[in-house]
Amino acid sequence: MEISTIGLDLAKSVLQVHAVDGDGGAVVRKTLRRSQVLPFFRKLSPCVVGMEACGTSHHWARELAGLGHEVKLMPPAYVKPYVKRGKTDANDAEAICEAVTRPTMRFVAVKSPEQQAALSLHRSRNLLVKQRTQLVNMVRGLLAEFGVETPRGLHHALALSSKLAEGEAAAVPALAQRVVAALARQIEALQVELIAIEKEILAWHRSSDVSQRLATIPGIGVISATALAASVTGPQQFRSGREFAAWLGLTPLQNSSGGKERMGRISKMGDKYLRRLLVVGMTSLVRRARVNPACVNPRINDLLARKPVRLATVAMANRTARIVWAIMARGETYRRPNHHQLGRMIS
Repeated sequence: MEISTIGLDLAKSVLQVHAVDGDGGAVVRKTLRRSQVLPFFRKLSPCVVGMEACGTSHHWARELAGLGHEVKLMPPAYVKPYVKRGKTDANDAEAICEAVTRPTMRFVAVKSPEQQAALSLHRSRNLLVKQRTQLVNMVRGLLAEFGVETPRGLHHALALSSKLAEGEAAAVPALAQRVVAALARQIEALQVELIAIEKEILAWHRSSDVSQRLATIPGIGVISATALAASVTGPQQFRSGREFAAWLGLTPLQNSSGGKERMGRISKMGDKYLRRLLVVGMTSLVRRARVNPACVNPRINDLLARKPVRLATVAMANRTARIVWAIMARGETYRRPNHHQLGRMIS
C-alpha cells in the first residue's frame, strides 16, 4: 500500500484520516485517537499531509514533520468548497486530502513553539482587557444609578476602583457598596495581571530582532510589533506588500464584471486581532497629528483634510501593513519616506 497524500481532520479527542495513493484512489479511511496518531504515521513512508489551520494544527504539524512527512496547513475557508456533502469528519478529511493537492491552494506557515507562546500572552492580555472594560462599565452603571458620576478615562476608573476597594463609596447604600467593592477588587486584580503580562511581552520584544525593527514604524508600538512578529512565520510566503495587506483583510473588496471595476469596503477576511492593532495604532497617530502636527509626516494632515477620519486610519493601516511586510521580508528598519514617496502614498 503506497500512500502519497493524507487528509487529516483534527478534533479534540479523535482524528480522522483519509489517505490516497498516487492515482488518487482512497486506500485508508479510519479514525484515530490522539495516542494512536504518531504510531500510525511512524509506520508510513514520507508523504504529504494536509490539515486545516486551527488551534492544535501547528503542534501536529511539528510532530509529523519530525517524522519526515511534508505537512501543509490550509485556511479552513479554502477547504470548505471541497466538501461534497454534509459535514462529517470523514467528509472533511476527504476534502482536506483533495484541497492540499490543488496547485493554486494557499498554505499557512507552521509556527514555532516560541511564537505560539508569545501569541498566548497576547490572547491572555486581550481577554483580560475585555474583562477589565466590562467590570469598569458595570461599576460606572451601578454608581450612576445612585447619582454618582465617574470621570471618563482608564486612569480615573483605576483610581476610583482603588477607593471603592477600600469601602469609600459615598451616597451608596451599604449593600450596593459591598457589590461595588467586590467588583473594584476584581478590577485591581486584573490590572496586576495585565502589568505582569505586558512585562513578559516587553521582554519578548527585546529578545526579538524582528519585533524591534517593526517598532521603528510610526504608529507601531511594542504590542503591535510583538503580535506581528509572532504571527507571521515566513513573510516570503507573500509575493508583495499588497498580498500581505489582503491577508490582514485591509484591502477593498472587488465586485467587477464586464470590464467594470468596482471597489467596496475592506474585506475584513484576515486576522482580526492584527488588523485591529494596526487601525488602533494609526488612530493614535492621527490624534498625535492633531495635537502636534510637526511630529508626524506633514501629508497626514492633508489626508485628514480630504478624507473622513475612519477612512484615513484604515487607509494608513493598509499602507503600514505593506511597510511591515517590506521590513520583515528584507530585514531592514523603517526609513522616513521622502517628499515624492509621501505624495504617492496619499494620492
